[in-house]
Amino acid sequence: MKTTLQISAIALAASAAMAGMARAETLTISWWGYNGDKLNANIIEPFKEKCGCDVVFETGNNADRLGKLTARGGKGVDVIYLTDSYSQLGIESGIFQELDRSRLPNVEKLYDIAQAPQGNYGPAYAVGRAGIVYDAEKVEPITSWGDLWREDLASAVTLPGITTTAGPMVVVMAGKHAGVDAYDDTDAAFAAIEELKPNTVKNYNTGSEMVNLISTGEASVAIAQDFTLASMQAAVPSMVWADLDDGDIATLNTVNIPTGAANVDLAYDFINFILSTEVQQVNGEQGVDAPVNTEVELTPEQASIWTYGPEAIASLNRMDYAKMNAAKTDWIDRWNEIFGM
Repeated sequence: MKTTLQISAIALAASAAMAGMARAETLTISWWGYNGDKLNANIIEPFKEKCGCDVVFETGNNADRLGKLTARGGKGVDVIYLTDSYSQLGIESGIFQELDRSRLPNVEKLYDIAQAPQGNYGPAYAVGRAGIVYDAEKVEPITSWGDLWREDLASAVTLPGITTTAGPMVVVMAGKHAGVDAYDDTDAAFAAIEELKPNTVKNYNTGSEMVNLISTGEASVAIAQDFTLASMQAAVPSMVWADLDDGDIATLNTVNIPTGAANVDLAYDFINFILSTEVQQVNGEQGVDAPVNTEVELTPEQASIWTYGPEAIASLNRMDYAKMNAAKTDWIDRWNEIFGM
């Protein structure tokens, strides 16, 4: 017969084991936290019901969250959401795991651009674009990136600051305008930036700052990411997205598993879940994220705010973020010589 002391010891061990299991069944996600109510309803609550686990969050912008994860040596979160320019930095820092795609069967349903956008690391769960937006009541149609240099756009254009996501893209497109690769002939690319200065009324550093420049009429043309379009049109209904012959620039939102993730199995399950047709469908319908799952079907109205469908996605230009990150320090210095700090 077991003594009272033995029974107590067994109970304590069982309690400790249960506590350990509880800790193991908590998924920690690092993300922005935008559209929190919809993401909770569409993703978090259904996933918690599916996995029988808890989910906690670390929120903030790309730079802050990546900086914290890097400082912790890849520990502290199980899944991290980042734009592709920042996930490339994480890859280069060695804080993300390479992924076993046999554990992510829903990856096979994605457009090619989203399956392995940065090698054997995280897939993209949403696709966006950077392009040109203009006030159709004030500006003749813009049909190419080269139109930014038109004489009729003097003091009409607002550019993203060089340290923003879209800022370095301007340098790449300036190189194309000059007929060179900006990485190989930086002098020519920045000579084209210098030529663009008379058309530039101001650089912006946040989406709200850009929308304010448009709403006050200080600028009537902007290089922008598509998630800002609705805000601009709310302020100025005649703002339209330019249909560019040479294509918009892809911006991908990625998910990765850090090297120090405590709950790798749950992380794989979660990533596979957010790539599922069901989750991608409802997020696309509700204006949360642009779907990358090829099985998603949206109405024309639902699709109007997104980069949606095989033709639109195939037309996007991709940035080489490894090259861009290597060049960025020099580009920032050159940019500031032209526009000032």
